[in-house]
Amino acid sequence: MVLSWGDGVSPGIQLLPCHLALPNARRCRPDNTIITVVGGHSGATIVPLLSQSVHHKGIKGKAYEKFVHHIQFDGDEVVKAKDDSRNATLSMAYAGVKFANAVLCALNGEKDVVTESLLFRDHGIDFSSNVELGVNDVEKIFPLGELSSEEQNLLEACSLELKTTIEKGRAFVQS
Repeated sequence: MVLSWGDGVSPGIQLLPCHLALPNARRCRPDNTIITVVGGHSGATIVPLLSQSVHHKGIKGKAYEKFVHHIQFDGDEVVKAKDDSRNATLSMAYAGVKFANAVLCALNGEKDVVTESLLFRDHGIDFSSNVELGVNDVEKIFPLGELSSEEQNLLEACSLELKTTIEKGRAFVQS
């Protein structure tokens, strides 16, 4: 398998707290909770698509804002809990193992292997999205689908922050 497009696992870092937080908020089983998370891997660049989760119904207003904030900034809580050691090692390990497992399953010929990956999209920014892996490469890149107005706002903030960060990185490399 040749993953030739800027592949990565960064969105997966947010999936562990995301998968644990929703069941607690909605009193449902974690193994039945699937939440697509797109965008980047920190703060406002993390966009959980709660409207696409069957367990999203009923999370509105302040509860919605609190839940999204928890997903977006959970990594900061991990850093605080680790006495400011500046990393979320277990979440990163989980994301790496999850991605590696998906790649190995696809290489083994398993069908319908869907995982999150970092892709260079046509709107000019590196952006995480769900992909279906096959034996040779990415078989399909899934569109974001229908978004709620809250998610649309989150996505706009995410895109602006990612573009700014990417431009800073490119300028640094060129200097």
